[in-house]
Amino acid sequence: MDTIHAIGRRKAAVARVYLSKGKGNILVNGKDFKDYFPVDTMQYKLVQPFKLLDVYAKYDVNVNVNGGGTTGQAEAIRLAISRALCEVNIDNRPSLKSEGLLTRDARVVERKKPGQKKSRKKFQWVKR
Repeated sequence: MDTIHAIGRRKAAVARVYLSKGKGNILVNGKDFKDYFPVDTMQYKLVQPFKLLDVYAKYDVNVNVNGGGTTGQAEAIRLAISRALCEVNIDNRPSLKSEGLLTRDARVVERKKPGQKKSRKKFQWVKR
């Protein structure tokens, strides 16, 4: 098996994942994922596809991620890893899909409208 490349997106974050056989190392932008994401919930999001398929220590992952915040980046990486695991073995797809790991979350920030404070919030209106 050569290196498998997959892309995941969430909000403004774009993650490029390179999956190869290995011992379970996950590097995000050249750092260990536990250093890059110090919060436990975000670390869990990264390893969730591996734990679901019981292949945690079988693959090495190298990730380039940019844009967005930490939560968006973690979820973009999770989507990219899930897509890469589907390329490795098509039998992984039903279990990942039933957990919702292959669904691209399309929600993005609504744009600010002219004549308003934010996208929905208005300036205060005074009658007199």
